[in-house]
Amino acid sequence: MADIRPLPEAVADLVRDGDTVAMEGFTHLIPFAAAHEVIRQGVTDLTLARMTPDVIYDQLIGAGLVKKLIFSWGGNPGVGSLHRFRDAVENGWPRPLELDEHSHAGMANRYVAGASGLPFAVLRGYRGTDLACGSGTISTVTCPFTGEELAAVAALNPDVTVIHAQQADRDGNVLMWGLTGVQKEAVLAAGRVLVTVEEIVDELVPRPGGVVLPGWAVTAVAEVPGGAHPSYAAGYSVRDNDYYQAWDPISRDRERFTAWLRRNVLDREGAATR
Repeated sequence: MADIRPLPEAVADLVRDGDTVAMEGFTHLIPFAAAHEVIRQGVTDLTLARMTPDVIYDQLIGAGLVKKLIFSWGGNPGVGSLHRFRDAVENGWPRPLELDEHSHAGMANRYVAGASGLPFAVLRGYRGTDLACGSGTISTVTCPFTGEELAAVAALNPDVTVIHAQQADRDGNVLMWGLTGVQKEAVLAAGRVLVTVEEIVDELVPRPGGVVLPGWAVTAVAEVPGGAHPSYAAGYSVRDNDYYQAWDPISRDRERFTAWLRRNVLDREGAATR
């Protein structure tokens, strides 16, 4: 059974210097509040994994907490580039950033292998790309039945996975619905799991297409209404498109970004992008 704990306490206990951390969520249910708590606590030397790193990882990278990124796409969705990400890659500011880049299918299969207790996953992919040249986690295997050469990707087992969901009950069972991406696989692949939720309820009511994560698969739950903002939580909030638009000029300038980070994250009273 998962513990229900305040977010600062859960982050302090579960997210540690040098960890490989997956913060998953596709379009919605992105765990921004948890990421901001990681920044406030200064947890550093992180390897971050995410299928689609967007603004949440731009902020963590810009805060200087990240040494490596495992990913399959990066950008400010609907707007453009991630400028703190680019600055780290191109100029080493605030620190150099090592990259392990994959396709979406490759990343998804890495999580599936990790969740399944397998050392690697097999797929058709990567042909015609040079991604394997820059990664030690992409290789090939020969099918023992057909002789076909296939791509192989190493299992991804994060030290800790952090996600946001709509509801949890008092035993720590979690319910999410809408676009759920690879959250389930990332949770089952991880050594420790932190889930922030919109609300704690007495009883979960299953929904068509919903995903229930049993309490035994979750280490801690923190009730954080609005914890996905500026992304959204289906049934609870809508996407803050203005935030994503405003992020582009903020993130282009180091001084402006640093001031934003201090005012809106390090200062716990700050909340809005401006």
